[in-house]
Amino acid sequence: MTGAPTSLRLAWGRVPAGLARRTAAWELIRDLVPGAALSNRCARCGGDHGPVRIAGAEFEASVTYAGDHAVVAVVSRAEAAAVGIDAELVDDPRRDAVGLAGVLGERPADVRAWTRVEATLKADGRGLRLDPALVDVVGTAASWTARVPGRAFALSGVDLDGPTGIVLSAAFATTSG
Repeated sequence: MTGAPTSLRLAWGRVPAGLARRTAAWELIRDLVPGAALSNRCARCGGDHGPVRIAGAEFEASVTYAGDHAVVAVVSRAEAAAVGIDAELVDDPRRDAVGLAGVLGERPADVRAWTRVEATLKADGRGLRLDPALVDVVGTAASWTARVPGRAFALSGVDLDGPTGIVLSAAFATTSG
């Protein structure tokens, strides 16, 4: 796969004051997949902080947050076995005070590099349990690939347009190369 699956759908919105971020994100998913039955149980501990799952629909979903925005992606299971999305503020005083140096190992790390890696780790299913420095991303905004240790096939990805002031990337896993 190169580029984004044709079934990829995105939605985003500001999370209203007093509303839980997850509630806002799940409303966005249900706008894209009406009637979706959603869950997000963690496979390791059973808590409600794992990847979002859609029961009874032929879609995979991913959720991310940046500033006061919730961003969601859905893709048909016919085109991708998993999707991961990540969004980061272009300017984030907290992150910028600490910096991203070393987060991706010896490679230069900027916000775009980070969103690609985190989207990849979400699509891979291991998230930040895998050291981000082990993810190797090559390509352009229109189409990049990421290799992850322990995975037979590379994941594909794209950089996306999103809300103003937010950097957005999505990655897709398939069951074959």
